[in-house]
Amino acid sequence: MVKPHWETEELIENWTLLPTELELVSQKVGGNQIGFALLLKHFQLFAHFPDEKSSIPQIIISYLASQINIPENRISDFDWQGRSAKVYRVEIRRLFNFRVATVQDSVQMSEWLIQEILPNEQRLESLTELVYQRWRELQIEPPTPGRVERLVRSAITQYETSFCNRTLDRLSPEILAQLDILLTTEESPNPESTNKSCKLKTSDFAFLKTDPGPVGLGSFLTEMEKLKRIRSVGLPTDLFTLISPKLVQTYRQRAATETPYLLRQHPAAIRYTLIAAFCIQRSQEITDNLIELLIQIIQRIGTRAERRINKELIDDFKQVTGKNNLLFRIAEVAIEQPLGVIQKVIYPVVSQQTLRDLVKEYKSTGIAYRQRVYTVMRASFASHYRRMIPQLLEMLEFRSNNDIHHPIIIALELLKKYAQSQARYYAPGEEIPIDGILKSGWKDILLEKDPDGKERINRINYEISVLQALRERLCCKEIWVVGASRYRNPDEDLPTDFEEHRQIYYQALTLPENVETFISDLQQKMVSGLEKLDKGMPKNNEVTIIGKSQGLIRLRPFEPAPEPVNLKQLKGEINNLWHQTSLLDILKETDLRVGFTRNFKSLGTREIIDKETLQKRLLLCLYGLGTNTGLKRINTGINGENYQDLLYVRRRYIHKEQLRSAIAEVINAIFEIRLPEIWGEGTTTCASDSKHFGAWSQNLMTQYHLRYGGRGVMIYWHVEKKSTCIYSQLKTCSSSEVAAMIEGVLRHCTSMEVEKNYVDSHGQSEVAFAFTHLLGFQLMPRLKRIKTQKLYRPFTGQSDAYPHLQPIMTRPINWDLIRTQYDQMVKYATALRLGTAETEAILKRFSKNPFKHPTYQALMELGRVIKTIFLCQYLDSEAVRREVNEGLNVVERWNGVNDFIFYGKGGEFASNRLETQELSVLSLHLLQICLVYVNTLMIQSVLTQEHWEKKLSATDKRAITPLLFGHVNPYGTFKLDMNYRIAWLTQPYVA
Repeated sequence: MVKPHWETEELIENWTLLPTELELVSQKVGGNQIGFALLLKHFQLFAHFPDEKSSIPQIIISYLASQINIPENRISDFDWQGRSAKVYRVEIRRLFNFRVATVQDSVQMSEWLIQEILPNEQRLESLTELVYQRWRELQIEPPTPGRVERLVRSAITQYETSFCNRTLDRLSPEILAQLDILLTTEESPNPESTNKSCKLKTSDFAFLKTDPGPVGLGSFLTEMEKLKRIRSVGLPTDLFTLISPKLVQTYRQRAATETPYLLRQHPAAIRYTLIAAFCIQRSQEITDNLIELLIQIIQRIGTRAERRINKELIDDFKQVTGKNNLLFRIAEVAIEQPLGVIQKVIYPVVSQQTLRDLVKEYKSTGIAYRQRVYTVMRASFASHYRRMIPQLLEMLEFRSNNDIHHPIIIALELLKKYAQSQARYYAPGEEIPIDGILKSGWKDILLEKDPDGKERINRINYEISVLQALRERLCCKEIWVVGASRYRNPDEDLPTDFEEHRQIYYQALTLPENVETFISDLQQKMVSGLEKLDKGMPKNNEVTIIGKSQGLIRLRPFEPAPEPVNLKQLKGEINNLWHQTSLLDILKETDLRVGFTRNFKSLGTREIIDKETLQKRLLLCLYGLGTNTGLKRINTGINGENYQDLLYVRRRYIHKEQLRSAIAEVINAIFEIRLPEIWGEGTTTCASDSKHFGAWSQNLMTQYHLRYGGRGVMIYWHVEKKSTCIYSQLKTCSSSEVAAMIEGVLRHCTSMEVEKNYVDSHGQSEVAFAFTHLLGFQLMPRLKRIKTQKLYRPFTGQSDAYPHLQPIMTRPINWDLIRTQYDQMVKYATALRLGTAETEAILKRFSKNPFKHPTYQALMELGRVIKTIFLCQYLDSEAVRREVNEGLNVVERWNGVNDFIFYGKGGEFASNRLETQELSVLSLHLLQICLVYVNTLMIQSVLTQEHWEKKLSATDKRAITPLLFGHVNPYGTFKLDMNYRIAWLTQPYVA
């Protein structure tokens, strides 16, 4: 389908008739000239002919008519199905050396789909696009759209049948019996037994679908029970090894959305494939959850012990001043009266209370403090958490690719060997790994003497140390877990064919293969930036460097700008014209214009709800989720729907990927409808930041946030310069904002190409600077502690260079680090670009940790280079600083509108299910960009009137934002009338 909106440059590029084409058109008569021109250019652009005139936007007809100098209304004289049209199609095919598709071509296309495409892709729209692209490559005119759709659906069915039959053949009768037990429900109880144990089996499938609870031993043991239940099925670990994870995910989602009763209605091959895919992926998810719980439990043991001891010490702690003087006075009187009594000699000089305070101070620091903390940790672990050790070591297998961490693997085997033992100590001849496990300074605390007076390591003490060491390695993936997804072998995160397609991957990142070319370019930019900044510092009144040895940078803050008067008038006029416009009507109006609800497809094989009913129910569901009012709170009686109908649509049709597709479609529509004279040319910059939302706490996502002072989750937004959010994601309070920033830029799936990304201090790091440079976009942070930033020298032996920057200059860059690890850095950047693993999972390898991975060190060094280049630009140019500041103000405005829309339940995520939370975030995103879409139309409708033509200044236009909501009503009765349209958007506005 031809898109409805075309920019002038796009028309010129795609629909301009060349001289040879004009000559062909001139040979036709009257309206046939426009008809032939349309057929010719459409075929040239899309490799197939348009179905009818209605599929061609009027702007294209007008543009072609202007080139051949005839009225555009002459197109009505052209018969699209007439004899002349058929002759023209034959002529155009011959011109481009194409032929009509035959039945045999369709058969071959179906085979190509089954063998090459369907193992990796299952979405109908993507498959259809690939089929049309394939026809073009083969220079064959495709069949009609209806026949193409039937061909694709037939290929999907054939592939699914074959795939499911192959899967079924690999499952033994014992495995099939176990899968059947999983699907046993109360709707179909076991007729042979009605006892309690039998009823427990009826909830297995629902039990496996539940999310983990809050951090604690109970949640850990519950997740362990789920993993045991899945492993008891006995599925082959390599069942889907050669199958695309995307395809397995599709089958897993289909199984998760259906009840056990519906699953049992499928043919055997499909039924067992669905439940097997569910079990395989659910096993990976549960393993990841267990590792998350383990990491947080180990941290909790330590932090709670420290908090308890700190509270005790604060109550009676009094720091003693002048300790050296006191020591001198005690030594002096002791020498004078070596045989004196302490009470008579020492106490008159230093009081007894002062000595008590000295003892307390010593016990609150150093080894005494650590001893008290460890005593509390040991008591908590031994009496409560130690129960998880046997199951942990029985069910999870830990490995490492680095020999340095091999002692921890040996220590875990030792713990497993003694898991059921009641002995206090290990056997005398047992090899107990110490190096890399016990922290420095802790050995004296962990050792104790046995009845024979020999120093021995207590098993409980050793287990705590091993778990703490294990946690550190798991966090940076130096140790990984068999059967996990996020915590799997880090080598699997990298593209396996990198060496084979090295040149292609370098070209995709627009990076030179020669590392010397890469380094010389960076050195040149670094030298140029430093020289320019140094030269301009004497005249730079906005930036001051204080101090000589340890320099500090001081920036003059920007003065707040007043709101333009014309912008207030614009808001007032919009409020008068569209006062109290329903937010539900805004959502509906956007769908009627853009059609985003067509992205919501059932995960099943057929759909029985008619399109109009489905559209209405989808809009009500999305509104209930996006406002957080919930499906029950939507007044379904007025809309003729009930809660069960909406719940069915929510479960079967609304999923994360489909919501993202709908969001991308609305965003692209916003870009297409914008008038350049109001909004300017298309932007390539966006800002990203997070916002805190309260949330129920009985889950792994919710965490306490120190800055916001409460439990909740974070939503990370990417908002482009004109207030359209291109990506959103749900994250925990402690997860990396750097990973979220990179994820949004790489995965936004809109037509926008991001070249610059503004962030605050939390969204940047040296590693972030390195990866953004390798991925081809510029990171531009607003640094909170700008005063402490340092500039690196490009070369050694330049101690006297850049005299005006000397106080803030530091060591030279180690280019050899970058030189030796260049290929590895590009490999990791390629993994991020391709999405071979989650962004955060890849970046875990490069989080701050005491184990300096060589690639991590090189990324840090490269990041220092890029950060120095950026700081030179940032300090030298006020325009750059304003650009960053304005960009971050946009995302702050976006955050401000969140509370207006997401008002239900006090703006708190009232669910412990991760899927529900993610759908609420994406529905909020969809609602807010629908508001931006309609506001964009409203603003343009007003500003195109004569009395506004010369009223706006350049400053006014920069301040215009579609994030207006004074005229919007999100509350009240939610009545959806599909026949009602928002005024002035269907007809021209008359003042």
